[in-house]
Amino acid sequence: MSAKIISGVEIAKQIRQELKDEVKELKDKHGVVPGLVTILVGENPASVSYVTAKQRTAHELGFHSIQDDQPEDISEDELLKLIDKYNNDESIHGILVQLPLPKHIDESKVLYAISPDKDVDGFHPVNVGKMVIGEPCFLPCTPHGILEMLIRADVETSGAEVVVVGRSNIVGKPIANLMLQKRPGGNATVTICHTRTRDMAFHTKRADILIVAAGRPKVITADMVKDGVVVIDVGVNRIGKTPEGKAILCGDVDFDAIKEKAAAITPVPGGVGPMTITMLMKNTVQAAKQFAGLV
Repeated sequence: MSAKIISGVEIAKQIRQELKDEVKELKDKHGVVPGLVTILVGENPASVSYVTAKQRTAHELGFHSIQDDQPEDISEDELLKLIDKYNNDESIHGILVQLPLPKHIDESKVLYAISPDKDVDGFHPVNVGKMVIGEPCFLPCTPHGILEMLIRADVETSGAEVVVVGRSNIVGKPIANLMLQKRPGGNATVTICHTRTRDMAFHTKRADILIVAAGRPKVITADMVKDGVVVIDVGVNRIGKTPEGKAILCGDVDFDAIKEKAAAITPVPGGVGPMTITMLMKNTVQAAKQFAGLV
């Protein structure tokens, strides 16, 4: 029997409708319009695509949104001054600098320059620290999206054995931290696997919930999971092109084989991906409400 498909497209659609209603209420009752600026340095095709999608979603939800394109050769100092301008702009509640940045710019300096109150990506050390100790903060968007998927798909996490494959600061570490906390979508026992894990399959076979963010196509195979597992596949890997030139994508797990063993699984594409932008929008609405003193 094939697994239940946890559709990020459908869950994201639900959340975006909720946000659209919330934005309308903020405007009508309080005169507050959530403001988001996305800063793009250079013309990296993938970055252009990501930023375009973020701006399109912001417009659909009724945000005040700005796309600020900067040349590849902008100096670090100029970029920091630009961020400071938006830190002091009361119409902007969320600031996103699209990564990666050119090599002459220190990404850490740029991310740290964003006001924690406008850090809707959830990457500033202040927000990361608050997340770790369970304080209210902007959660990093992909882990936040994973939590929402598990909750809305009615996956029981309390007491579950969760195995996270990957230890990045963007996905692996934060989702592991969030799932062990006393919170909805949490209360799990968490194991983290990575490139130096000696026997990956020993751990993955124990998982009730397996979250894979390894960045390698089909690294998790069917013989590495137990029957009834819930699989969240964060990976997006380009493994070729169709005759028409369209990219062929796959995740970090062998979807076709594992779906025959799993209780539930996310597809690639259409799984975690749509949730990331959605949670960015959710964080921006939250930032606007905080600025207006409504929370």
